Amino acid sequence: MTCGGEIGIVCSVESMAERKRQLVRDELNEAAMRLFAFRGYEETTIEAITEAAGVSRRTFFRYYRSKEDVIVEFIGGLGMAVSDTLAARPPGEPPAVALRAAVGVFTDKYDEDQTKALAIARLTLRTPALLGRYLERRAMWQEALALELVARHGLAPRDMRARLAAGLALDALDTAVSAWVDQEGARPLPELTDDAFALVAPALATMITEPAGAADTSGRRTTSGS
Repeated sequence: MTCGGEIGIVCSVESMAERKRQLVRDELNEAAMRLFAFRGYEETTIEAITEAAGVSRRTFFRYYRSKEDVIVEFIGGLGMAVSDTLAARPPGEPPAVALRAAVGVFTDKYDEDQTKALAIARLTLRTPALLGRYLERRAMWQEALALELVARHGLAPRDMRARLAAGLALDALDTAVSAWVDQEGARPLPELTDDAFALVAPALATMITEPAGAADTSGRRTTSGS
């Protein structure tokens, strides 16, 4: 819709209202993350979040159903950008390179504020409710990545190699994040993720580029005439 005349006034008002809503959401998110990092997830109440953000409890529930949702939304927003990033990679790029760039959505964002990101990662891994919600989202990201791999490499729509490759890429990221948390951030997350992808790169290349059925049921590669 083009905005002109009286319609333009309406558009301007709607735009201002949307910006205001986003500002409130950002304030709540920032306040919650800061409190989670310094007090701990269980010790942080919704009342503490609203007080820090300068809004009412009622306002909080306009944006989030629970304090879990604050973290889930943050992680979820990054996760859904992973497949878009993969889609934008150059055609013909090796699978491991393209997938490493795709999960860079996470590693680059986490690297911007390592203290906050480390707290978020620690909370997610060590809080059962948050870990469960993360795994739900991860399944969605794996499916989205698999669909993009199908499109990039001309695979059949339900080719399990795409799902396996997507899952392996996310496993590499998860392993790097887990190591990062265990080491209390001693090494940068991007470096750990690079190491993880270097280990899985040969498997990703074989998985995507070789024809389906190139291995027998025992896992041994077959050759013509064997």
